[in-house]
Amino acid sequence: MQNGTERSRARLPARRQRTLDREYRSATRLTLTGGVRFTRFHGSLTETATSPRVGAAIRIPRVNIVLHGFYGRFYQAPPLSTISGPLLQFALGQGVDFIPLRGERDEEYQFGATVPIKGWTIEAGYFHTAAKNFFDHDALGNSNIFFPLTIERARIRALELTARSPQLFKRGQFYLAYSHQHAQGQGFVTGGLTDFSPPADLFFLDHDQRDTLSTGFTINLPSRSYVSGNLRYGSGFLDGDGPGHLRSHTTLDFSLGKGFGENWLVALQTVNVTNRQFLLDRANTFGGTHFSEPRQIYVELRYRFHY
Repeated sequence: MQNGTERSRARLPARRQRTLDREYRSATRLTLTGGVRFTRFHGSLTETATSPRVGAAIRIPRVNIVLHGFYGRFYQAPPLSTISGPLLQFALGQGVDFIPLRGERDEEYQFGATVPIKGWTIEAGYFHTAAKNFFDHDALGNSNIFFPLTIERARIRALELTARSPQLFKRGQFYLAYSHQHAQGQGFVTGGLTDFSPPADLFFLDHDQRDTLSTGFTINLPSRSYVSGNLRYGSGFLDGDGPGHLRSHTTLDFSLGKGFGENWLVALQTVNVTNRQFLLDRANTFGGTHFSEPRQIYVELRYRFHY
């Protein structure tokens, strides 16, 4: 099973959304935000969802520490059911069936603190997401025929830490971001291709990677130029069906840019400078093995319009 960020859609679903948001500030110490989103989806089935969200942040005077928290619900409309005709008969011949997909419904809460220390900004936080009908995907047997599916429940938890420096020598800034995460699924396949297997106890999802670290810098050079770099570390994604994980990996990226006039920017980007290749996963999708992208070098030309 794979993360549902890659999905095939034959046509766009009909979906209407309305969002109401409000914000309240009190003496710059307390900020309250709230809102609600109403969604009606009409495709192979019809669903409605009401998604409230509320957040709060309070600044402690003198020390300027900010405590913040958030609670919200989210609805993600499903891909349309497109399996029919000979393809459906082929699927049935493989011992599976296709159940209509329902929308994913997430419930998330998070809390944390932002602490200033001698010009540095340190932020620590925790989030917990509980999902119903979690979007994933899988291949049909040993083929490269790929379909979305939904898992009964999913639980994603993470502790996160970020640090950002002040302007160093009035030229540059340094940052660091770290995350320790668990991504687990549980239960039946509730939509998409299924062989009606009994519900599974907690298992790791394919994009479960326990530790990720990103650290880098940006230096402003004369003549509206800049140079930046970023080092990314990952402890390794799930190996097949787990519970073991693949080996850790590290990549390095660089960027060099220069502005012209008020609106133009030209930048040279280099991704994976050392051309390091490593295994991302060997799950059962599109041939079963994915490797990292090789070194890539490209030029970006950007123009900023005035509105």
